[in-house]
Amino acid sequence: MKKSVVLFLFFALFLIGSNQSQAQQIAQYDFLEVIVVQKANNRGKVKRIRVEEQESLKGQSITVDAIEDLETTAQLLNYMNRANWEFLDRQAIVSDDNDPVWMSYIFKKAK
Repeated sequence: MKKSVVLFLFFALFLIGSNQSQAQQIAQYDFLEVIVVQKANNRGKVKRIRVEEQESLKGQSITVDAIEDLETTAQLLNYMNRANWEFLDRQAIVSDDNDPVWMSYIFKKAK
C-alpha cells in the first residue's frame, strides 16, 4: 500500500513539474521594420517601400526585393499576412507639409 501511494505521489509531482516548465516558456519573436515613403497631399499614395537587411529575414520565405516591389500598403499587409508575419505597429514621421511622409511598419513572427 505504501509503495503505491509513494508511486502515485511521485507520478503526480512529475506531472505538475512538467506542466509548470511548459507554462514558463516565453514566446520568442522575430521583428521586421518596413519603411513606406508616401507622397504628401496625395491621399497617401506610396512613393517607395524600403527594407534594410535585418537578422529576422535570414532563413525566411520573404525577400527584400519582393517587399520593395510592392506598390501599395494594402499589398504590403497582404504579402506579410500570407507569410505569417503579424502587423504590430505603425508610426509616421512628418517633417514639413510638402515633404514625403515616412511610415515605419513593424511586423513580428513567432520563431
